[in-house]
Amino acid sequence: MNNMITIGLLGMGTVGASVVKILNNNTNDILQKVGVPVKIKKIMVRQLDKVRSIDVDAEFTTDIDDIINDKEIDIIVEVMGGIIPAKDYIIKALAAGKHVVTANKDVVAKYGQEIFEVAEKSKVDFLFEASVAGGIPIIRPLKQCLAANRISEVMGIINGTTNFMLTKMTNEGLDFDSVLAEAQAKGYAEADPTADVGGFDAARKIAILASIAFGSRVSIDDVYVEGITTISTEDINYAKELGYVIKLLAIAKDDERGIDVRVHPAFIPSKHPLASVHDVFNAIYIKGDAVGETMFYGRGAGGMPTASAVVADIIDVARNIIHNANSRILCTCYTQKSFCPVQNTESPYYIRLLVADKPGVLAAIAGAFGAQQVSLHSVIQKRKVNTSSELVLITYQVSDANLRLAINTIMGMSVVNKVSSVIRVEAENFA
Repeated sequence: MNNMITIGLLGMGTVGASVVKILNNNTNDILQKVGVPVKIKKIMVRQLDKVRSIDVDAEFTTDIDDIINDKEIDIIVEVMGGIIPAKDYIIKALAAGKHVVTANKDVVAKYGQEIFEVAEKSKVDFLFEASVAGGIPIIRPLKQCLAANRISEVMGIINGTTNFMLTKMTNEGLDFDSVLAEAQAKGYAEADPTADVGGFDAARKIAILASIAFGSRVSIDDVYVEGITTISTEDINYAKELGYVIKLLAIAKDDERGIDVRVHPAFIPSKHPLASVHDVFNAIYIKGDAVGETMFYGRGAGGMPTASAVVADIIDVARNIIHNANSRILCTCYTQKSFCPVQNTESPYYIRLLVADKPGVLAAIAGAFGAQQVSLHSVIQKRKVNTSSELVLITYQVSDANLRLAINTIMGMSVVNKVSSVIRVEAENFA
């Protein structure tokens, strides 16, 4: 039996330093949980002479081969981020018989299948709990705790930046540009915030979750994506008035139409559990045939929450090594299901229009919707904007294809000055 588990750490940024901190602070607890000491032996960094804010008794290197070729290293922990060279390092490590733990959602979402094939061939562990929702346990629950269930839906708020921004817009009435600037000032958003506000970060995460939940490979290219850049304070206020909250949702559903995976802003009822998830917090709401409805909630990003999940994976791999039980649970995609094209998805919609302020306009618009089998649940004439009137409409359940046809028709009508917003409504039993 091993008398020590040794680690090679790739990256010493925010997450890497937090991994070191947890291993240092909780040394005795981890020893009791694993049965032998767990120690970092080598750390790969870009600059050897950089001043580090945390002490660690380990050798620093800039050469990945120093770590992969070290026979004493059992687990390689990748917390560098990005795709290249992280993906190449992960595959090289697995092929060399090293167990790998990563927090890298980009690599897992895009190259998961290839990586799992290498891990299976080498009979080693590849764990990635930290790749989705930071410190919130969700990968392991889907793979193990909920394995008895047929999962029909995964819906979540899995990007803290956009949730912080929408919370500010809702609670303080601030506009998009103002809350984006604040998010950047606080370090929640990058200088180029496209991955967050464009919905692409959430898309990578839901691709991973959907693959595990439905047992079928889902890639980033299978996810329909809309961001929050068009959400205005007017939409936020109308949502409140109508009893809803706007959230950027990552949604994955598996039903008779196929797998439906998408990321977009949505109206959700103010009483829905996800409506009360504020600021940078994340939450994932799951439906299973046996467990029913369950929700996982917590901090979805940050050095220590993410490192919490990384170290938990390290402990899991270490236990497997001690008990000679590695490679038990690898890729859980055991089938290949068809996908539901976004045009076939169905939901109610919120639509905001600026129209000519004259008789007969509402009848003309209702007729255009009706011609595409779009039934209107409610129509509210709101404020005047210059010489136009603002209409807020909520439809009944309708296919995306029919809704788009109706919108295209309406945009060409002389009495319609602008289609300001089209936002899905996620509400069950809509009547």
